[in-house]
Amino acid sequence: MFLLDKSANDFAIDFLTKNGYSRKGIDKDFFFRLSNSIDSIAELFGKIYKQSEQANFFFERLILQLAKASRERSSELKERDSKKRKKGIWFLSNELTGMSLYVDRFCGNLKNMNSKLDYLEELGVNFLHLMPLFESPEDESDGGYAVSNFRKVDKRFGSLTELKELRNEMYSKEMYLMLDIVLNHTSHKHEWAEKAKQGDPEYQKYYYMYDNRWIPNQFDATMPDIFPESSPSNFTWVPECHKWVMTVFHNYQWDLNFMNPAVFNEMLDNILFYANLGVDLLRIDAPAFIWKQTGTSSQNLPQAHTLLQLIKQCVEVATPGMALLGEAIVSPKEILKYFGTGEFQAKECDFAYNATHMALQWDMLASGETKVMLAAQHEILKKPFGTSWINYTRCHDDIGLGYDDHMIEIAGKNPFEHRKYLKEYFSGAYPGSPSKGALFSSNPKTGDARISGSLASLCGLEKAVEDNSEEDINLSIQKILLMQGHSFFLGGLPMIFYGDEIGYTNDYTYLNDPGKSYDNRWMHRPVIDWSKMKKRSTPGSIEQKVFDSTKKLISIRKKLEVIKDHKNLIWLSPHNIHVAGYFRYFGDKKFYGIFNFSSETSYLTWYAFKEHHPIPDTLFDHWTEKEFTVGQDNEYLIIEPYGFHLFEPLN
Repeated sequence: MFLLDKSANDFAIDFLTKNGYSRKGIDKDFFFRLSNSIDSIAELFGKIYKQSEQANFFFERLILQLAKASRERSSELKERDSKKRKKGIWFLSNELTGMSLYVDRFCGNLKNMNSKLDYLEELGVNFLHLMPLFESPEDESDGGYAVSNFRKVDKRFGSLTELKELRNEMYSKEMYLMLDIVLNHTSHKHEWAEKAKQGDPEYQKYYYMYDNRWIPNQFDATMPDIFPESSPSNFTWVPECHKWVMTVFHNYQWDLNFMNPAVFNEMLDNILFYANLGVDLLRIDAPAFIWKQTGTSSQNLPQAHTLLQLIKQCVEVATPGMALLGEAIVSPKEILKYFGTGEFQAKECDFAYNATHMALQWDMLASGETKVMLAAQHEILKKPFGTSWINYTRCHDDIGLGYDDHMIEIAGKNPFEHRKYLKEYFSGAYPGSPSKGALFSSNPKTGDARISGSLASLCGLEKAVEDNSEEDINLSIQKILLMQGHSFFLGGLPMIFYGDEIGYTNDYTYLNDPGKSYDNRWMHRPVIDWSKMKKRSTPGSIEQKVFDSTKKLISIRKKLEVIKDHKNLIWLSPHNIHVAGYFRYFGDKKFYGIFNFSSETSYLTWYAFKEHHPIPDTLFDHWTEKEFTVGQDNEYLIIEPYGFHLFEPLN
């Protein structure tokens, strides 16, 4: 049972003093933060582990972990923490633009990354997400998300020393670093799993392991299959120890059992290790799955949120400069909970992926209409102040269509038929579709499927190049820029997926790799050809058009303070169902983003601009660099097919 014989604060201070962490031996800011947060930490820890016979032991260990991490945090990182604190909520800034990339596929290894930072600076990227770097078995890596050692950089990428050298070079260029941690599972070749296979009962408790199918069958009765094509089960038989182990994703990824407080302490240690590496934003992979319970889907359970809130409080005490991103790709109502609720609102994850809006952008591109997108905004706009979105058009993952049926129904469409149309459109099966994507993780039982493909290929560039159609090439480039522009100015942190900034189409070389050929998501994870990248300097080339235009979008965003994520987004009424428009405001600054998702010229009444604030006589469009006089000569703003405007009032 979890019981303290005094207040949590007195308990923590006395315990640290007895263990050599006096107020004189550790910085005073740590004790201040600890005193402010220890009651919440004790409350959250007790919610999860109060029934554990070893709860007090692991709580004491947790307190020591926080003090140790704070003491080991370098003076450079503490100074970086201080600078962030002086900025307020540093990550809400309009001056941040991110890129997500696989180091090996981008430039080979970490050592080579140093020489590529100039390329990122040229583009305007100053926030770098390095996809999983830590050790994982080469043919059973799930793109690095099957981790066999949380502290050792995989030799394919280099070494921990080289990662630190890259971090230092990034710091010198005022760049920010984002890395991943996989909380839900380990590789079956992780040290803990190997000991479990050998019959060690302590490490078998680190996972969900069972002698027979009785409990696994109870889980399976209500848990969906995540990858029904390649991994159609939630449990795998382990012949070495004659037990069943939970493997929600792939049979080589063993789910960790957070009901065991030892597991929480171990993974918190890894989180604090990454914080002291100098990570600015830690991406927590698949947090929706970290708590399992029979009779449920074992996704998005309340205990998962309690664990994340506990992690956030611990990070704030020990390593306050690191923010947390919850990679929860779930329904709009569920995703908002990852920012925290009740007394812990805005005290869980600092970021979440704006996955719903990402998918709805693709919905708009295929349908040419904004109705479904607008129906979802009521939920998305509930994001609490002080938290932010990662906004994106593509990432390493597939595009899911998991937004709620009622949002589609509000638009007057049948949910099943509408999703069927989207899947056919983006896989190129629909007549006249220019897209060249593919369906991923098709479930024949439910008809569900997700979509793979690069931004450029889904926007029609691959087909246009094959057809040698200059008109279609230019149209597909316009679609690419429409999608990026719409995402960049919503607020939040825009995250470009590598290759998209220069118009990379699908890369089919993955089909020749047995470790990847079963997973068509690798088609949109290209191996970068740096001779192709040089074409960005060739006037009129596809690469030059996409790169320079993306660079311009980033530059515009950085100039406009109104784009900071101050929960200052209002959607314009749909006077034209093909046009998505939003209004941003901050102090006396105003901004209008207007985006035409139709293949035809669209007309938007100037009245749309007057609904929320009086509109001035003149608007400056940062994109076309032209002034527009409101209402002069005609009553409509005329928008070209897939065109957009980034308006700032001039008076």
